[in-house]
Amino acid sequence: MAAANTHHLRSVSKIGIIGAGISGIAAAKQLSGHSPVVFEATDSIGGVWKHCSYNSTKLQTPRCDFEFSDYPWAERDNSSFPSHVEVLEYLHGYATHFDLFKYVKFESKVVEIRYVGGIDDHQTTTQFPMNSTSGEYGGLLNGHLVWEVAVQMSSNPNIIQWYAFEFIVVCIGKYGDIPRMPSFPRNKGQEVFQGKVLHSLDYSKLDQRAARELLKGKKVAVIGYKKSAIDVAIECAEANQGPDGQACTMVIRTLHWTVPSYWIWGLPFFLFFSTRSSQFLHERPNQNLFRALFCLLSSPMRMAISKFIESYLKWKLPLVKYGLKPDHPFLEDYASCQMAILPENFFAEADKGKILFKKSPKWWFWSGGIECEDNTKLEADVVLLATGYEGKQKLQSILPEPFRSLMVDSSGTMPLYRGTIHPLIPNMAFVGFIESVSNLHTAELRCKWLGRLVDNEFKLPTVQKMLEQIGREMEVMKKTTRFYKRHCISTFSINHSDDICEEMGWKSWRKSNWLSEAFSPYNSRDYKEVDY
Repeated sequence: MAAANTHHLRSVSKIGIIGAGISGIAAAKQLSGHSPVVFEATDSIGGVWKHCSYNSTKLQTPRCDFEFSDYPWAERDNSSFPSHVEVLEYLHGYATHFDLFKYVKFESKVVEIRYVGGIDDHQTTTQFPMNSTSGEYGGLLNGHLVWEVAVQMSSNPNIIQWYAFEFIVVCIGKYGDIPRMPSFPRNKGQEVFQGKVLHSLDYSKLDQRAARELLKGKKVAVIGYKKSAIDVAIECAEANQGPDGQACTMVIRTLHWTVPSYWIWGLPFFLFFSTRSSQFLHERPNQNLFRALFCLLSSPMRMAISKFIESYLKWKLPLVKYGLKPDHPFLEDYASCQMAILPENFFAEADKGKILFKKSPKWWFWSGGIECEDNTKLEADVVLLATGYEGKQKLQSILPEPFRSLMVDSSGTMPLYRGTIHPLIPNMAFVGFIESVSNLHTAELRCKWLGRLVDNEFKLPTVQKMLEQIGREMEVMKKTTRFYKRHCISTFSINHSDDICEEMGWKSWRKSNWLSEAFSPYNSRDYKEVDY
């Protein structure tokens, strides 16, 4: 443990950034004026795109919806979905173009964070230093050290190096590192299974040859039905072509809607949810009485749009044939960022018998494979757990008390103002913990906001007002989807971005030309640095 090592400060800096994924390099770009120190536990930038991707993994949004505002793709094909390799190349190009690698310390894992609150002797305290719930935040960079960070180097894991900062940006994300492992009754866990069990995180670390050898000729059970599970099932089917190939069975606890492309009955998908006019139909935080009444009256329209999309998916995909039609509306999956783009050959492999489906809310192991709630036994040589990640646990593992307890509220979500600042945690920001249709856009805009906040170009509201705003956003999410704990803002993302820009003193040119741009898709270039 870090606490057992000699506590000696290696360096003192203004800003530290933890993680060099999409959010981390976006933060480094926007805070580059302060020469931040970026700690990356691995030997590469890219985060999950580097360390949690498979051979078949592709971006879930079109190329044009996943780019930084000041660094377009070399080829902007609006209908293509880049592979994870192309995404990594794009991120490396961005970091190289803006000379961000000079800030990154690779193979440097943050194992502990201590709060010192500007006290000279650096003793840990649990006292909130900033304000009461009615006070205002002051300048964030005022020469007082607030946090110390313990870093473990891959080259010498027995030595812990300590760094001190005035401000920290946590960009470790919700995915990767800590797998979510299911729990089982006594004598029904993986210890009774005679085959091999891997979490999708472990599978992603295999090279293409090792992955193929793991799956080829094996009876494989994939637990899950989200993007990772779908990708693994496809790779299993492709490894088992031919008469001697075995089928892969997907064990599905909760069904979700899947989409074959970004076109619905010949119309581009963005028209339904990603324009100002379409998002006007959905509830948003801070809406006035007129908008609240309009949203109430437009409820049938929202459901009609959801039904319209569902009708296309049921026509286009054999959902009824395979018993894969969800019971909840499509809108709930979109509002919780759980809409997966299907690989082109997914149902073609199912038609050939290479991918099978078994719905079972509960399951457990037996010596020969998986047993489902209805007492059906599935034989398996390999069980792959696409059961997700413990993102909140990963974050809480490095934060000290009392801040650790503050990161998850009574509803099970992270209470972050603008998806970035916890009102009760001083001089710390979190980027990459809320989701939208384009997480890159979400991260970049919040990093721009954060950069201007650090430079004291605008002031935050009082703590109480921030907490109230967080509560209003959570109420909107709870009303929109039962999966609200994923903290997704997709149905009011444009409004969310508008509020952030207005707080910075910017405005959206699309907002100022609302009538002419009502049906244009949202883009990160919609926001200009224009003072009111």
